[in-house]
Amino acid sequence: MEKDAYERGMATRRKVMGEGHIAKRGAGKDRFTAQHQEVMTAIAWGEIWSRPGLELKVRSLVVLAMLTALNREDELRGHVNGALNNGATPDEIYEVLLQAAGYCGFPSSNGAVRVMVEVFKERGLI
Repeated sequence: MEKDAYERGMATRRKVMGEGHIAKRGAGKDRFTAQHQEVMTAIAWGEIWSRPGLELKVRSLVVLAMLTALNREDELRGHVNGALNNGATPDEIYEVLLQAAGYCGFPSSNGAVRVMVEVFKERGLI
């Protein structure tokens, strides 16, 4: 694994997801999850998220749409927080999830909106 990609990835990941998320993902690592986190950090965060072609806010909103399409509520919570950390507004996040309903169906969007509301409540936004 390229050390520079990993370091770049950790810096981007910390900026987007926050220290709490990083610590939570690092807790209870075994050799398999540790290796998986390192590879994911280098590739997803160091090579893809760190590219200059899109602002982090735009990347976050795209990820929210994709996670909604995939029905990945387990990953959505962290990325709603990440989108807020990247400057997305609650209204922008909701609009992305509503847009996803038109293409992915309301069952996927409903679950995403529930997670979004939980995060907004936790952060005192509603």
